[in-house]
Amino acid sequence: MRAFRTLLVLMIAVFFAYTGIVGLRHGWNLFPIFFGDIVAMTWPGQFNLDFTCLLMFTGLWLAWRHQFSPGGIALGLLGLVGGTSVLAPYLLLASYRADGDMRVVLLGKARAG
Repeated sequence: MRAFRTLLVLMIAVFFAYTGIVGLRHGWNLFPIFFGDIVAMTWPGQFNLDFTCLLMFTGLWLAWRHQFSPGGIALGLLGLVGGTSVLAPYLLLASYRADGDMRVVLLGKARAG
């Protein structure tokens, strides 16, 4: 569990540092570039489409883990848009709340119980 938590902390730090640098250099208007690459049918667009599908899985898992409650749906939508900036801190917090039990982290307390 220590290695997993360390990985999550590193991901969070690198992600936010990298995002900050890119945002300062290129601006914060990501969506036209992101979806423009998809519409252009290029390899960056293919990657963005694949990434969008992974974000959908993230959002669905977060909502499912919270049994599609209103809060779970909101968290799922946040995960869909936020990606790593939402999922990595969420998993870090969930790992502590679950006392390191990965069944609880992945399934939620109700389903793992």
